Parts: sequence; structure tokens; C-alpha cells
Amino acid sequence: MAKLVPLFSSSKGNSYYLQGNNSAILIDAGRSCKQIENALLINDLNMNKVRSVFITHEHSDHVGALKVLSSRYHLTVYATKGTLEALYEQDKISASTNCVEITDKIETDDFKVERVDTSHDARESCGFLITTPDDRKCAIVTDTGFLTQSAIDAISSSNCAVIESNHDIEMLKSGSYPYILKKRILSMTGHLSNLDCSKMLPRFVQNGANRLVLAHLSGENNTAKIAMDEALKSLLNSNMKRDIDFTLDVAAIETNKKSVIF
Repeated sequence: MAKLVPLFSSSKGNSYYLQGNNSAILIDAGRSCKQIENALLINDLNMNKVRSVFITHEHSDHVGALKVLSSRYHLTVYATKGTLEALYEQDKISASTNCVEITDKIETDDFKVERVDTSHDARESCGFLITTPDDRKCAIVTDTGFLTQSAIDAISSSNCAVIESNHDIEMLKSGSYPYILKKRILSMTGHLSNLDCSKMLPRFVQNGANRLVLAHLSGENNTAKIAMDEALKSLLNSNMKRDIDFTLDVAAIETNKKSVIF
């Protein structure tokens, strides 16, 4: 039985812990090392089980702890070539850290991890499809202006899916962000809206992704209730029943000790 624990999820920082049998991996490390360590303690999780961290892209809300965390715990860092180049250029990683470029699929610590293409204004962003030691699959796809075919295929093949539901379009348009930032978020290399996320959910559930987690919500242009309501409306209108056909959660900004068993 596999477990997903969202540690942090928002523009303030992102990190997810996936536990298999006797091993675990991190996806992103977007807070301070101390904050990640504390979040693990709150959830009764053991950092000593983690040997690898997978990085989606180089933006600070995904790599804030990376340099210290990877050095302190001797973690192997997996990322795309472009992301690794950006991390070195921005001094987000030590020269002595063991780094591995992920081009397609790799195996580590009893997990199989497949790169998933995303569309974001970063050097070479990606998401991940993780297969756990007991052959369960979890897709993590955030920070993308739209769902690429690679992302759609990955989520459709998963048992558990973390999907970006970043903003309510009208809240963003009428909000206080400057025009250039609004344009960036709404672009094809920006962030996925509640609407674009929700309209795909019935398809994913039909294909077996019945543990859904909405993630990377904007603190300024979204709320958990608005994102949840939009997603539920789409699923219920497709004659799907909550807690029978699917479960639906929102990843908290700060860990709330909730996990997803899949």
C-alpha cells in the first residue's frame, strides 16, 4: 500500500512525500530545509528513508531547500537537463551533489519514475509518474499552462493524481496582480485554471485515477472551496459519486497531516 503526503502546496512552496514499502522519495523541496524536516515530523515520517528528490523545475517555490537538504541527507537529485543546468547556474545545488538527468524513465529506491512533459516558463519543466514498489501509480502534474498529451496519458494511467488547480479565472482577471503577471499566468506556459483542471477530471476517473488531489492553489486568486466546488460540479455532472467513484482533496498550503492512500 502506497501513501502520498502533501507537505506544502502553493506559490509559497511545494513538496510531496511518497512512501512505498521501506523507502520514500520527495518531489520538489520548495521551502527551507527546517520547514521540510518539521513537516515530516508532524506527519510521523522519516527523512532517513529518503534517498532521492525529484525536481520539476528551478523556480524558487520548488527548490528553496534543495541545496541544504540534498547536502545534509546526501540525496541524489533527479531532474531534466535544462533544470539541472538552471540549478547550477543559480547556485541552487552544490557541485558535490550527485545529480542524474531524467530523460524518460528511471528506477531508484524501489520506485520507477517517468518524466511527464509540462508547459511552463522554466528551462525544461516536467511532472512525474511514479510507480511504487507495490505497482501503484501516482501522477504529479503542476505548474503547466495546459495539460500536454504526455500529462493526460500519465494521469489517465495513474491510481492517484496530483493536478494543478491554480486559479479562478475571474478572480485573477479582477484581482490586484499587474497585467503582465496576469498575462503570464493565463498563458500556455503559465498555470492551469480551476476550469481547465475540472473539465478533465471525469475522463481521468473513468480511466482509473480515482484518488484526486487539487494542488498549487493561488493564495490570491483562488480558495480551496472554489477549486473544490468547480471540480465537484464537473464530476457530479458526469454522474460520478464522491467517495464511491472517486475521492477528492485539496493539498494544503502547509501540511495538515492528511495523506492519500492509493
